[in-house]
Amino acid sequence: MDLTPLISSDRMVIQSYGADGFKISGQHYSGHVIVFPDHVENWSGEIGDLAAYQKDLDVILYGSGKVLRQLMPAQKQGLHLDVMDTGAACRTYNVLMAEGRRVAAALLKP
Repeated sequence: MDLTPLISSDRMVIQSYGADGFKISGQHYSGHVIVFPDHVENWSGEIGDLAAYQKDLDVILYGSGKVLRQLMPAQKQGLHLDVMDTGAACRTYNVLMAEGRRVAAALLKP
């Protein structure tokens, strides 16, 4: 029995990540990114930039790099972020996106 979820070809799937960046739906990105189900944006890495997206999403995953780095409340600037290392954020994003959730992953390069 095949348990692989069917994902529309227009959805952004994180295929790989590493020190050289991210491969998302066949495209390479060398810097920090915000991945949405329908597009990818280059990102400065500034948490405050994420506020503009919060109202349109169920969850924003924050990939903090190679290791989990907890954010202080002041750093979150009132945002509701699920903080995890970048690898975990990539995997979680793919699962939630495949479920049809309104999700974004704000990813720092590991």
